[in-house]
Amino acid sequence: MRIEKCYFCSTNVYPGHGSAFVRNDAKVFRFCTSKCHKNFKMKRNPRKVRWTKAFRKAAGKEMTIDATIDFEKRRNVPVRYDRELVQTTIKAMRRIGEIKKRREHAFWKQRMAVAREKRRAHRAKKLAAKSTSVKLLEPMAVETSSTEKEMEKIKVPNKSRSALVRGDGQSMGMDVD
Repeated sequence: MRIEKCYFCSTNVYPGHGSAFVRNDAKVFRFCTSKCHKNFKMKRNPRKVRWTKAFRKAAGKEMTIDATIDFEKRRNVPVRYDRELVQTTIKAMRRIGEIKKRREHAFWKQRMAVAREKRRAHRAKKLAAKSTSVKLLEPMAVETSSTEKEMEKIKVPNKSRSALVRGDGQSMGMDVD
């Protein structure tokens, strides 16, 4: 059983699934979904579309250089069927899958550790900037004697009650306490 790779997003395309586009020069492009086919027709670059494997590898989110990746490459050398060879191949595929999983997990852990350190540095930098930009000053001591003197100097004479009686200059008709 031959498992093809999607030309756009690099996922597995199993027999009977997906679609194929054959160009005039007889080059065959296989796609897993119509989404990939439409993006191909729109001439989008898979390295710039965030959900593709090409983007993830270009952005450093997945391993690009590893020996386990080379085992996935297709080999077009016909080999005569041998039951033992098939069994050893299947065992090797499982073992390589396990190794690849462990390496990818280690790569992910290392990438997350770097991201965590960047976040900590950014947070520390932000706190340092925040603490230097706002300086709290202690309130200055206020002299009470000078303010009391000024209050004594500024005395406003109160209007007599008769000036606020209804009808004496008030046109709005408001009640006064």
